Amino acid sequence: MSSRARARSQPEGRARTKPGAGGGAFFHIEVRPKSEFKTFRTQDVGKEGGIERVAGKRASGSWSTQKWLIGKDHAHVEGGTLVGDTVDARRVLKRLGSPPKRIRADRFKAQDRPNVPERAKPTTAQRQARTRNIRKARAARARKRG
Repeated sequence: MSSRARARSQPEGRARTKPGAGGGAFFHIEVRPKSEFKTFRTQDVGKEGGIERVAGKRASGSWSTQKWLIGKDHAHVEGGTLVGDTVDARRVLKRLGSPPKRIRADRFKAQDRPNVPERAKPTTAQRQARTRNIRKARAARARKRG
């Protein structure tokens, strides 16, 4: 047997651990099923390596959050639910539509952020963002003219 073939065979067993076995560096909080998406992309939120957002692309082309990854040094499990230890982790957990419930090991399931009824829109944040965007557009137009 060649050295290359021997390296591939791995008789000692280098098998991949099963997902959800609990040995990773992150707690996984699923907010939408994986089957809704065809492509995935991970984004760091805040400082590098602490909290990550896994975004999925649908067949229609729209992007949405599939799950959140929170580093195990940023949160801990208490009574079957996830509790944030850092400000960033608490902020992500607070924005979820429901508290994360444990599925197994380090896997959790939660609802995405709450649905805001149309009668409550525009929200204060939406009004402020719109005003900011209008000011930026006017300033850009003025710079272009002047």
